[in-house]
Amino acid sequence: MISNETIVALSTPPGAGAIGVIRLSGKDAITITNSVFSGKDLLKQDSHTLHFGLIKDGDMVIDEVVVSLFVAPKSYTKENVVEISCHGSNYIIHQIISLLIRKGASAAKPGEFTLRAFLNGGLDLSQAEAVADLISSDSQAAHSVAMNQLRGGFSTELNLLREQLIHFASMIELELDFSEEDVEFANRDQLQDLINKITLVIHKLIRSFELGNVIKEGINTVIAGRPNAGKSTLLNALLNEDRAIVSEIAGTTRDTIEEVLNINGINFRLIDTAGIREATDTIEAIGVEKTMQKISQSAVLVYLFDVVNLSATEIKEDIVSLYKPGVSFVAVANKIDLSYNDRIKELNLPADINFISISAKENQGIEELKELIYNTAVGDKLSANHTMVTNIRHVEALQRTQTALSSVANGLANPVTSDFLAMDIKQALYYLGEITGAVTTDDLLENIFSKFCIGK
Repeated sequence: MISNETIVALSTPPGAGAIGVIRLSGKDAITITNSVFSGKDLLKQDSHTLHFGLIKDGDMVIDEVVVSLFVAPKSYTKENVVEISCHGSNYIIHQIISLLIRKGASAAKPGEFTLRAFLNGGLDLSQAEAVADLISSDSQAAHSVAMNQLRGGFSTELNLLREQLIHFASMIELELDFSEEDVEFANRDQLQDLINKITLVIHKLIRSFELGNVIKEGINTVIAGRPNAGKSTLLNALLNEDRAIVSEIAGTTRDTIEEVLNINGINFRLIDTAGIREATDTIEAIGVEKTMQKISQSAVLVYLFDVVNLSATEIKEDIVSLYKPGVSFVAVANKIDLSYNDRIKELNLPADINFISISAKENQGIEELKELIYNTAVGDKLSANHTMVTNIRHVEALQRTQTALSSVANGLANPVTSDFLAMDIKQALYYLGEITGAVTTDDLLENIFSKFCIGK
C-alpha cells in the first residue's frame, strides 16, 4: 500500500500568517526541492540540518526560505522528508506547492504523512491515532492522555498481553501436531490464570473509556434547578464573566447557554438551562424540554437550589426527579448570604449526595465548588501513568477480545479439544492486533486516516 510517489502539502494551518511550512516526503523529496532551491546543494547535506536560500521558478524568485532536511530513515515517515519554511502568504504558498507538483511531487491526501509513518514502522496504529488526538487536544488532560498513547503506553500494555497469548497459542498448535499421541504442551491451569489476568486488564481499559472519552471531548456539566435559583448568576461566577443575562424575573433563561470552563486541566462544558417548572407559555415549555434533554446527556449534574425560599421537601423532590444512575450529582445551596447555617442543617440531604453551599451573587464558595465538580467527575482516576482509552474503535475491539477470551475460559471449564481452544485464542489475538495495527485492512486504514488533516 506504500506509494513510491513523493507527496507534498502545507503542514501549517491555511490562511495568511508569518510563516507557512510546506512538507514533502518520499524518495525524491530532496531531489525535487533541490531543483527549485538556490543555495547549497541539498543532495550533499547531512540530515537534520537547516539551509537558507531562495525558491525560484526559472529566473523568478518566489520567496526566501529555510529548508529543513530529514534524510531517511531519520524522519517522521522514515522516508526522505523536507520542510520548507516560507512566508505565510497564501499566494507564496500556492506558488511553491504548484511548482513542486510540476517538478514531480503529488498532492498529499489527508493523513498520508502519518499513514506512511505507520506503514514504514515508525508508529503503530494506536500511536498514529494519538497524533490526531494530540493535534485536537484543547486541555492539559486531553494532551496528557494523547501523549501517553503516542509514546506507546497503550501499545506496550496490549503487546505484553498479546505475547503471552501467542505463547499459549503456539503450545496448543504444537499439541495439534501430536494429536494422535494425546499430549498437552500448554498447561491449562496457567492458561486459565492468564485468561483471568488479561480479562481484568481489558475490563479496566474498557471502563477507562468512560473517563477517557469525556476528557477528550469535554465533560458535559448541566446546571439545573428551579426558576430564580441563580443558575445564570452561577454560570457567570464560574466563568468570571457576564455570559448569561441575570434578572429577578423568573424564567429569564429560555434556551440553553453553553461555555467551556477548564478546571485543573479538564474541560467542563457548562450548560446553563431553563428553570424547571410548569411552563407558562410555549417558548418556555420548549426551554424546559431542552433542559430535560441536556440533563439526560450530562456526565455531571449541578442541581442549584434557593436555600432561602425552597423547603427541604421540595429540594428532596427535585433531587429524586433529577438524579440519574451513572451521572455525577452535585447539590448546591445558593444564596447563603441571605440565610442562616441552621437553615442548611434542616435540609438533611442524603449522605451520598455531594453537597456545598455558596453565594453565586457574592462569589462565595465558587472556587470550592469548582474543586467539588472536578473531584466528583474525575477524582483520583487520572494519573500520568494511567493508561486510558479514548477511541471508540479501541473499545469495540477490546469488547470483542473480551468475548473471545470468555469463549476460551468456557472451553477450559468444559474441556474442549485443542483445535477449538486454538481457534478462540486466535480470535482474541486478532482483535487485540486490530488496535495496534498488527492486523489491518485497507478499508480500516482509509477510514482512520481520512479523518486526519492534510499535511499530517
